[in-house]
Amino acid sequence: MADTCIECDVAIVGSGFAGSLIAKELSQKPINGKRLNIVILEAGPGVQPNINGFMKSYYKASAKVPESPYPPALASAPSALAAGRPTSLMTSASNWNKPELAYLDQKDSTLPFKSTYERLAGGTSHWMGLTPRLVPNDFRMSMYDKNLPDWPISYETLMPWYEKAEAELGVSGDVADHSYAGVTYSPGYAFPMPKIPPSLFDQHVNETLAHLSDEDTKSLEFLGTAAPVTSLTARSQPAARNSQPYRNRRACAGNTSCIPICPIQAKYDPTITLNEATNNGVRLMDHTVASEILVDANNLVSGINFITYKDEAGPKTGSGCIKAEIYVIAANGIETPRLLLMSKNETRFPNGAANSSDMVGRNLMDHPQYLSWGLLPVQVFPYRGPLVTSAIGDLCDGPFRNKRAAFRISLGNEAWTATVGGSGGDPHVTTLDFINGVNLSGLNKRDFTHMASNSSLLGDQLRDTLGNLISRQFRIAFAVEQSPDPNNQVTLSSATDALGLPRPKITYNLSDYTKQGIAAAFLLKNVIFRKLGAEDFTKTLPDDPAGFDQVIEGNTVRLTYGGAGHVMGTCRMGNDPKTSVVDSFQRSHDHANLYLVGSGTFPTVGTANPTITLSALALRTAERIVDDFKRT
Repeated sequence: MADTCIECDVAIVGSGFAGSLIAKELSQKPINGKRLNIVILEAGPGVQPNINGFMKSYYKASAKVPESPYPPALASAPSALAAGRPTSLMTSASNWNKPELAYLDQKDSTLPFKSTYERLAGGTSHWMGLTPRLVPNDFRMSMYDKNLPDWPISYETLMPWYEKAEAELGVSGDVADHSYAGVTYSPGYAFPMPKIPPSLFDQHVNETLAHLSDEDTKSLEFLGTAAPVTSLTARSQPAARNSQPYRNRRACAGNTSCIPICPIQAKYDPTITLNEATNNGVRLMDHTVASEILVDANNLVSGINFITYKDEAGPKTGSGCIKAEIYVIAANGIETPRLLLMSKNETRFPNGAANSSDMVGRNLMDHPQYLSWGLLPVQVFPYRGPLVTSAIGDLCDGPFRNKRAAFRISLGNEAWTATVGGSGGDPHVTTLDFINGVNLSGLNKRDFTHMASNSSLLGDQLRDTLGNLISRQFRIAFAVEQSPDPNNQVTLSSATDALGLPRPKITYNLSDYTKQGIAAAFLLKNVIFRKLGAEDFTKTLPDDPAGFDQVIEGNTVRLTYGGAGHVMGTCRMGNDPKTSVVDSFQRSHDHANLYLVGSGTFPTVGTANPTITLSALALRTAERIVDDFKRT
């Protein structure tokens, strides 16, 4: 029995983008002269007074992975954590399919789900900050394949909500740069701030690819575009990052540390909106894990049970329930279906709440990323500015989508910061290579300064060699569209956490459609590298659990992918309750007072980072909830 039961008007589970936006919107819209009583249940430790503790954790961490600044400790066993999370270390070849070592139980999965997420207030502080919109055809994919679902809303319906979300998050961008693939804007619309200036690498790529030769154009016929590709344009990327001071936050200082943490909060994160919501009277209950959604005889949600704890390893300090008029589940595309599936209400819902369609947890998607690294013949001086300032997005739509996945190409300003040679990132790895005379990065087998291979350097030679090599490194990533597959699924594991709750079990694979998209990315990468005159350092390690063989132009090529951190699908929106979980307002088909919000409701994923779309949907949902109260 619960120790206590709280009563309110709106109960929200999760304080990330969607949860905090809805809480803020509802908190500033009195109904009949009365403010709504809103309570947020947050599994993590809540909003910290500043980020100094996070920064200190990152400085001290031996593994500089995206999750290292944030609690819980990276070395903790997932079974010993009250609010566990997947981390980059858990997706390694030796850990990914071992539930005793990894939070996500993937022991029966064909390929690994590589993305990670946090479990703390606004737990997306380590996002990259990119906010491109979906393009209109992303909402109507049945035009390419009748087996692919359409969204129950159109781009035009969502357009005003995109604009409101861009104002709320503070997006820097340029309308002219993003008027492509059918993307339009309201007359006279301008982003809240001017675009972030392009990096030297962006400029170099744009100049090199602006005019392709007839031979280059012919070599790109494999792309299957409607018209021949005569140029590739690197467009500035809209980003929730200040290009000038905005809402009492500083402009970006170019620290190139957007992942894992912006040290000056020039990049938006949900704690900003969450603080505004709590200032408006919203109550945030941290260290509080929702454990079951209760449903009454009328099929309305009547409450949510929760468990409280004190420290990251527990133990349980209490239990309770919360009763409200409206309930919003805003965990994420894995934790939301986990909660729904746990909500069996004894035996009344053996498949969990909101799951009469048997679609809860199905169609788990990401943007599998094909990552490539190279060395240019000219210096472009990476490690300055945000991680990404420009992307090639014109190939995100076209007739080829009836055969293969589309992709968006981002140009990385962080060079080889990501894993190099399977052993950490640069400039650390290359520096140690030249100090110790080893070659993990692959850069110590050359003769730039009349040195023998695998040279061991100090002093001026070390400085000059590193200055020469590291200033020419670059990274290009292809974020590939993933097609929905009901067998890519979140279910409940027999493995539990420190509170005794079942952890998520994942089964995951890539369709031929998605693999063909990665194969096209591989071919385009080869063309781009050749045009840039770049030496290719992209490789798939033999023990990479995400590696797969693909026949490309008659040759078998070993490819791999990384996680984009875009957890999508699992609670699909649609008009038919038999084939979807929520409607276009993200309201449960089964329970009229339950909303499931976030990128888990996406029927398909396109190639755009999901944040601005889920934020726009959340704001639209908030308006519908206000209407709910006005009608009562």
